[in-house]
Amino acid sequence: MTAHAPTPIRATPTYPPAVHPAKHPLPADNLEDFAREVVVFTMPPGDVGRLMERAESDLPGLASLAAALRVMAHNPDSVWAIARRSDPLKSASAEGFVGFLMLNAEGLRRLVAGSFDASDPDLDLLCRQNERPAGIYLWAMWARNNLVAGIPLAFEKMFTPLTRDADIYARAVTQDGKRLLETMGFRPGAVFENLSHPGLHSLPRSGVPADAPLYDRYGQGRPDKAISVTVARSMEDLMRVVAIRSAVYIAEQECPYLEEFDGNDFSSTHLLAYVGNEPVGCLRIRYFADFAKIERLAVRKEFRKMRISPHLVEAAIELCQAKGYQRLYGHAQKRLVKFWSQFGFRTFEGGQELVFSDFDYVEMQMMTERRPNAITIGVDAYLTIRPEGQWHRPGVLEKSRARPVTRPSIDRGAA
Repeated sequence: MTAHAPTPIRATPTYPPAVHPAKHPLPADNLEDFAREVVVFTMPPGDVGRLMERAESDLPGLASLAAALRVMAHNPDSVWAIARRSDPLKSASAEGFVGFLMLNAEGLRRLVAGSFDASDPDLDLLCRQNERPAGIYLWAMWARNNLVAGIPLAFEKMFTPLTRDADIYARAVTQDGKRLLETMGFRPGAVFENLSHPGLHSLPRSGVPADAPLYDRYGQGRPDKAISVTVARSMEDLMRVVAIRSAVYIAEQECPYLEEFDGNDFSSTHLLAYVGNEPVGCLRIRYFADFAKIERLAVRKEFRKMRISPHLVEAAIELCQAKGYQRLYGHAQKRLVKFWSQFGFRTFEGGQELVFSDFDYVEMQMMTERRPNAITIGVDAYLTIRPEGQWHRPGVLEKSRARPVTRPSIDRGAA
């Protein structure tokens, strides 16, 4: 990859016409062939001001130095320096940079909704260094001439165990930028949950559809250690739920069978958590007039160190929000109030203390804002006949509308 002029990309990246893009997607198999003289390393905070001052003439609208330092302090893996390979006894001097924003689920949601402020990112929307991002936004790039060869090396830094499954998003505001992104493997458009943004480009990497919500991310062939959650939709799925709850509640907590399987399982939504293809946890949701009740959270003992429970709870919250519920409710064992509090559940005035199946419980509830994309009357009517938890993709009945209307039973009756 070469260039004859400065190659700026800013907070809403702009790619100038001087770039001659590579003919293969990133990360390249032959990086060493065109980047032998370039190195990439975590940006030292002391170099940021100098480089941003040099880049400012090429990048009008570049995020402020204060914003860059805040993001780097929050997650040091956000900004990578590009430098020429120097004498081994000397420190390489940063001459270019590539910035990434590690977005949590809410950050990615706002990015695709078009309400994310990349010029002054809210740290509450960004992951820390030890957290797995829901998506990665290509925040800023600046390099001159042959230092552009360091860009794919910086992308390679986004293939750690924490980041390699997160899709990467970028915005091109010129035709040359669009061509460069697509040469690198980016696709036009971005989707997340029920949201879409045609002005973004995305680089899918997870093997899971980019629009898959938290409650529909399981698929055969997932990596052995990948954690995913899906809605139970078959009798076999329900058998897995029964097996998990029997192991946890009946075997471990000595709950009587008739108290654990209480007659509500066929009027509920069940979520199943997997590690790879192994079912490891479950959760149940029941629906009432103005609230949804989250209950029966269970994780197999041998998988509890993998933090399966948060995946299930977050998926349940997201599913309830998709259905339009603003109040979520549950009975928490007293010893687990702190666990539920981290998701926004709170005890409340007048809440009752309960005792059943030999444990003590308290009422908790969580209030959420109504999502603008929640399923309501007035949206596409086909959404309401799609399979539970798969409202983001066309269903089998939707596909049947391609057939002509024949009313076969009516016609037979008339004959």
